[in-house]
Amino acid sequence: MPIEARSGLDPWAIKELPAPPNPRGLQWLTVVGPGVIVLGAAIGSGEFLIGPASFVRYGLTLLWITSVAALLQTLFNTELMRYTIATGEPAFTGFMRTKPSAKFWAWFYAICYLLSVGWPAWAGAAAGAFFFLFTGTVAGPGDANTVYLLGIAAFFVCVVILLVGRRIERTLELLNWILVGTILTAMTVLAILFVAPETWLRGAAGFIGLDPASGSFRFIPSGADFFLLGALAGFSGAGGLINVTLSNWARDKGYGMSAYSGYIPAAIGGERRELAHTGSTFAPNAESMARWNGWWRIVRADQWGIFFVGALLGMVLPAMLYVTFIPAGSEIRGFGIAAVLANAIGRRGAALAAIVVAVMGAWILFKTQLDILDGTVRAVTDLIWCGSDRLRAKKGMDVRTVYYTVLAVAVVWGVIALRLAQPIFLLQLSANFHGVMFVVCGLHLLYVNTRLLPPLLRPSLGRRLGLLALVLFYGAVVTMWLRGLLT
Repeated sequence: MPIEARSGLDPWAIKELPAPPNPRGLQWLTVVGPGVIVLGAAIGSGEFLIGPASFVRYGLTLLWITSVAALLQTLFNTELMRYTIATGEPAFTGFMRTKPSAKFWAWFYAICYLLSVGWPAWAGAAAGAFFFLFTGTVAGPGDANTVYLLGIAAFFVCVVILLVGRRIERTLELLNWILVGTILTAMTVLAILFVAPETWLRGAAGFIGLDPASGSFRFIPSGADFFLLGALAGFSGAGGLINVTLSNWARDKGYGMSAYSGYIPAAIGGERRELAHTGSTFAPNAESMARWNGWWRIVRADQWGIFFVGALLGMVLPAMLYVTFIPAGSEIRGFGIAAVLANAIGRRGAALAAIVVAVMGAWILFKTQLDILDGTVRAVTDLIWCGSDRLRAKKGMDVRTVYYTVLAVAVVWGVIALRLAQPIFLLQLSANFHGVMFVVCGLHLLYVNTRLLPPLLRPSLGRRLGLLALVLFYGAVVTMWLRGLLT
């Protein structure tokens, strides 16, 4: 029995690796895409919420956490896409190909996904920005019910968007191109207008943990809240299972062997498509390896050119704006965290800039909730679809039935979860759990890519050490915040 079939899934078929696109100029915008989606999800969590709360409280020297996290996550992302290009399967399916059984890992990762990103906290945080736009004030504890209702409304709009289109992945890709382009441009313009040169210097130096004022490195501030710093590490870049979902979006994009796999279409406007529950691989001969290298050219552009650069810019630009307008040491983790910067800018007399920032905050967080909601539902759908022979065997079964059933469950849970705690607390909880999942998934991916893939397609020694570095980094982060909880 082939090694990839020992957990109960079908073995891979052998097919020809499709030829990669050869884009030039603006054609690159149509070829890359998964990295744009995961970057859009990243900008709305760590970069616009957890990051500012950390930097205002402890200073820009904490940006070293972002640089390390983004570097290791980009390597992790490329290894996820290695598996998908080689097999046409999401990484979750690869995890299900290991012992003890496919069903065990399907249940394990479905539960982990719901625990880590099943909270509609981004919609709740977006509600704080909408509240500011409607009232001109920052929401406080007395406005909790209004913020809750606005969060529910934002959450339901996300659901409506996921109902229409042709290919859900393509809809998200287009929206995230708009998001990433407009947000990074607007943030750059605002930073040029308002941020002092010395703050730019502090921001640049912060990526290596250096404090220019003292000329010394300050990696961990004294008396640090490790629950907050763990959340910063978890959401610098994307975060745990959000990163793993990159391979699901790459599958739907049609990268490599995914051309044979199909994709999840939308309910309205999408035609029924067959979605393969398992993938296929190819014989690594001279011609196929040349095509393999062409696909890696696409992966490098998507991840290092878009995700990595965007993750650094997406964190440092709002960080510099927040520390410019918010007094150092301030605690800003309340219902109105998404509007704190806009309010502070407005108090300085820049009313138009305040409105721009509030609109950006609402748009960023709403769009992130859309990405997270689709990612959650998509991942759980793939796990169910791959793991249940009985479900796939039902006459007339359409993968959209599974997708939208899971979506309905997520909506019901979301309505309940938004009542449980403030959105920023739910985000911190989610981010810290992502640190745990980086440890688990990093080790799982290392095993899958070095044991299941053909020898010529396996990662180099340097890449294997990079995955171990990811595991050690997030293992240390998780250990610190758990120790903080116990002391």
